[in-house]
Formats: sequence, C-alpha cells, structure tokens
Amino acid sequence: MGNREDLMAGAKRCLYEKGYGRTTARDVATASGVSLAAIGYHFGSKDALLNAAMIEAIGEMGMALGAVVNAANEATGDPEERFVAVWEGLKGVFEEHRGLWAAQFEALAQAAHAPELARAFSEAQKEGRLGLAALFQGLPEVPETEDELARGAFYQTLLAGSVAQWLAAPELAPSGRDFLRGLRLVAASVPEPVTR
Repeated sequence: MGNREDLMAGAKRCLYEKGYGRTTARDVATASGVSLAAIGYHFGSKDALLNAAMIEAIGEMGMALGAVVNAANEATGDPEERFVAVWEGLKGVFEEHRGLWAAQFEALAQAAHAPELARAFSEAQKEGRLGLAALFQGLPEVPETEDELARGAFYQTLLAGSVAQWLAAPELAPSGRDFLRGLRLVAASVPEPVTR
C-alpha cells in the first residue's frame, strides 16, 4: 500500500480503538507507520483524514449489514420471520463493529462544531437511506423516490436507535421479536387515511 492507503487504514484502526475525539494525528501516524507530515500532504488535516476514514469504514460496515440481510432473505420467504432474523443477525454486526458505532455517535455529537464533518454526514444521509431501503428489500438498488427515502429513513432510525440501546446495555437491547411486536402495535395505532 502507499502512504495514502496506509493512512486510511491507520485512521480506521484508530476510530475503532480510540474513537473519533480521542484520536490524535500522532496516533494515526503511528498506526499507519507513516510520518505526521504525510497526513497534511495527502488529506490536508487530521480531521479531513478521520472524516474520510469514517465514511469509508461505514461503507465497509454496510457490506456486513448487507450480508446479514441477504442471509435472512435466503433463509426464509416469510416477511415476518425475515424481519426478525435481520434484527437478530444485526447484533453480530453491532458487536464486530462496536468501536465504529461508538465513534459515529461521538462524531455526530461533535458535528455541530465541525462543519466539514457535518457536511460529510449530511452528504451520506440520502445515500444511506436509499441503501438501507434497497438492502431491507433484498434489492441491489432502489429509485430515489419519496417512498424509498421514507422507507430508508424508517430503517435508518430503527438501526440508529437499536445501536444506541445496544451500546448502552446490550443485555437490554430489543430482540427481533420485540421489534416485530412494536411494529405491529404502532401500525395498528395509526389510522388509515380517510378518503372522500
């Protein structure tokens, strides 16, 4: 690998191990085996490097999410059982990528004070929603429509909430069956629109 790739790999390792706010430029340089000056040369700043590493790592984690959903889609044709299997399977992704999930929440909290980071998250938002909409439907992609963006926002919210609960207390995080029961209860309490 070249210096740029080494820096990205080192930055991702630091995000997993130290988090977003505690990672220093020296940490990244040490983890990547590259000089401090190389960070400025290739990325302009440590923050720009960490932001790029965060986005790339989230994409890689998305592949792990996809594998869980695909396995659930192949295991059963029953939509309810598939829904439960996905949320049960995601617990493994939460565990495997615990450091990155925590770093994301940490970075989100700092985004209000870091315009570059806020911009990076904002740009990834729509793409993430469409990706989740496709993923949970077992499709390679979906068109950018209001319905698909809404579907993706729903899954994005469930995912973020589930991760937050799991990070706080894994033993109390909802199961796939809990999610299904909650979905049924909420859906039953939302009245159908009145047509005239």
